[in-house]
Amino acid sequence: MDDKKQDPRLTAIGDKIKRLRLAKGYRSYETFAFDHGLPRVGYGRHEKGANLTMASLLRLLDIHGISLQEFFDDL
Repeated sequence: MDDKKQDPRLTAIGDKIKRLRLAKGYRSYETFAFDHGLPRVGYGRHEKGANLTMASLLRLLDIHGISLQEFFDDL
């Protein structure tokens, strides 16, 4: 894969993370990150499809109260 193009799977994961935030009523990713004790810049990157650790993903799933299967079902 071309290094200059982002993997579309990462983009889909980032989009899902953003949709979950919006579904909780947060218009600002910064406010969401602050309210949940997440690093603001790192969280913003996750929504843009940057690599994230499994620990970070699991923490986000816990915040949203969903399982791995639920997260990946519609990706």
